[in-house]
Amino acid sequence: MTASHDDFAKLDIRVGTIIRIEPFPEAKRPSLKLWIDFGPEIGTKRSSARIADAYEANAIVGRQVAAVVNFPPRQIGPFMSECLVLGFPDSTDRVALIGPDRAVPNGGRLF
Repeated sequence: MTASHDDFAKLDIRVGTIIRIEPFPEAKRPSLKLWIDFGPEIGTKRSSARIADAYEANAIVGRQVAAVVNFPPRQIGPFMSECLVLGFPDSTDRVALIGPDRAVPNGGRLF
């Protein structure tokens, strides 16, 4: 199946900075609760990310990540996830977060 440019344009993928993290022991897989600042246009959104086995929480506060910000909110156990943080599986199937290779303004849209 191929995707068109119109299909890609429907996804609003933005960069944001992780500003807060909490453990998420209620999740089925090792996860963390993230609060991500997407700048003044979008604001702060929350996300549940399956990254607890790959990252120390304190080590990624301040890191910029890419996320889809226009999916509808999704209830993950007792937590409402408002965006989908993006990553790739590493050789052991743990998530490797994706983000810019240098600092960019929060809220920048992927193109």
